[in-house]
Amino acid sequence: MNRPMRTLALVGAIAFALPVACTAQQSEAAAPLPVPSTAPPAVQMVTGLPDFTNLVQQVGPAVVNIRAEIGARPAGARGRPPQLDDERIPEFFRRFFGEDMPFPGGPDGGPRGLSQGTGFLISDDGYILTNHHVVANATSVTVRLSDRRELQARVVGSDEQSDVALLKVEGRGLPALRTATQAVKPGQWVVAIGSPFGLDHSVTAGIVSAVGRANPYANQQYVPFIQTDVAINRGNSGGPLLNTRGEVVGINSQIFSNSGGYMGVSFAIPIDLAVSVTNQLRTTGRVQRGMLGVGIDEVTADAARTFELPDARGALVNSVQPGGAADKAGLRPGDVIRAVNGRPVGTSTDLPPLIGSLTPGSRVQLTVIRNGRSIEVPVVLDALAVSGGGGGGAQPAPAAGLPQGGATSLGIALRDLSAAERQQLGLRAGEGVRIADIDGRGAREAGLQPGDVVMQVGRTPVGSAADFVRAVAAAPGRDAVMLLVRRGQAARFVAVERD
Repeated sequence: MNRPMRTLALVGAIAFALPVACTAQQSEAAAPLPVPSTAPPAVQMVTGLPDFTNLVQQVGPAVVNIRAEIGARPAGARGRPPQLDDERIPEFFRRFFGEDMPFPGGPDGGPRGLSQGTGFLISDDGYILTNHHVVANATSVTVRLSDRRELQARVVGSDEQSDVALLKVEGRGLPALRTATQAVKPGQWVVAIGSPFGLDHSVTAGIVSAVGRANPYANQQYVPFIQTDVAINRGNSGGPLLNTRGEVVGINSQIFSNSGGYMGVSFAIPIDLAVSVTNQLRTTGRVQRGMLGVGIDEVTADAARTFELPDARGALVNSVQPGGAADKAGLRPGDVIRAVNGRPVGTSTDLPPLIGSLTPGSRVQLTVIRNGRSIEVPVVLDALAVSGGGGGGAQPAPAAGLPQGGATSLGIALRDLSAAERQQLGLRAGEGVRIADIDGRGAREAGLQPGDVVMQVGRTPVGSAADFVRAVAAAPGRDAVMLLVRRGQAARFVAVERD
């Protein structure tokens, strides 16, 4: 018998014994039965707690149930391999009704081809907001109103990266929700209304746990999620997250779970971002985002020391796309972006939403720390491609033969790159030096591998083994050295302890 069954058996035994003990006691001296009290009603002992009754009555009619019939999955679409069972899926962000949801059957846990979720009216003439993953690949969408009327909906537009979709039903004088003009803060009360497991107009409440959360498990780097402890489950997708004024502050989108059910961590798309996406979908049918053209890293304590930063805030530039907006503006690897148009960049995950919320062609002012000094860099943003693509470069092979330059103080043996190798890697003349072998403890613990290409030591570019040796000797810091390392098409700064 497993532990839960033993616990239940124990509780059952105690519960069975209690009536016997009570009966024996009553046989000795029977207690008088209570009589109806004539005293005034008891005083309310708990005050100040929110009562959402009026809010739900006012806004509830604008919340709708959405049922979408899903067509065949397009070629190349993501999905769970059929041989991958539920027990082998690790803990990660799970969409309620997306194609990757680890539940038996189709996206909603029922027959394949049916997706169910929630939405809400934002205008009295029938515009509805919901999640992209609720209606993705839908051949027909049915909306059920609070008065049980069912209407066919048209998908005006849908954006996968923000997970926002705009629908339209025919109607006049429909109830609609107001959107909040002020951002929520951690600790504020919020309410969710939706259809978890098909249970229409279920109400749950909680508080905002955090704002500006990044999602490392999905392609949604442009969404600064609102995290709450509101109970959200399958079917709440696309429903409104409301403040105590009944205004929409977010669209419920995801949960963090290793079981597929609510575990106390829920995520919503901020309504200001959703409104921006909606306006573009309504006018052009697609969403355009600004692009800076840089790769970024977190600012670690070692990086803060190496790059003479006052603290570890900001986004550390590790690569600059040739010919892109950042390249034209003069940004360089090793620069640390601290603000965009005066809005602070606390971590590297703050930067993509700030840039992505701006339209291509926008002129932005970046606050950058370079060589210990704060400078202002004006940039005109490019347009982000609708669908990403591979870098197209070949994976570098480990270097063979004896290294040139020998082992350095970091325990790294290096080999100069030939002109043909640089061309294959997409490097300019005099850029980079390849790691041939590693015998230093610090380099191994940092995760360096033979075949990696070192682009910089700190902010100093290196193009040969000799350059590397000189730069390491001159690098500040007695404990560790920052190396900009490229592997394949990705680059990142790595702190390597000196042996």
